[in-house]
Amino acid sequence: VQLQASGGGLVQAGGSLRLSCVASGSIFSIDLMGWYRQGPGNQRELVATITRGDSTYYADSVKGRFTISGNNAKNVVALQMNSLKPEDTAVYYCYASRYYSSTAKYDYWGQGTQVTVSS
Repeated sequence: VQLQASGGGLVQAGGSLRLSCVASGSIFSIDLMGWYRQGPGNQRELVATITRGDSTYYADSVKGRFTISGNNAKNVVALQMNSLKPEDTAVYYCYASRYYSSTAKYDYWGQGTQVTVSS
C-alpha cells in the first residue's frame, strides 16, 4: 500500500484547510485510515481515524473543528480542518492500518504535509 498526502499549507487562525490522502496498491487490505500530526517540540498525536465501516475517532483537541471522511472506494481519506488554531501547526501524516487480529496490525505511512497556522 502506498499513500500520497496533499493539501497542507499556510493559513491564518480561524481559516480552513483540507488534507487528502490517496491509497494505492492493495487497498482491499486496509481496515482503517487516519491522520497523525507532530508539531515542533511535540510528540506525535493521533488526530482522527475512519474505519472501513465509516466509524470515526477524533482527538479531543480537534473535535467539532475537524472532519474525517472517506470515499466509497475506500482509497481516499480527507481531513477537513476548520477554525484552525496556531496550535494545530504541525506536520500531518496520513496512515493506513491492516489488522491481522484485534491486537496485531501493520501500519502504512504517507509522507508528511506541513500545516502552518499563523496567529
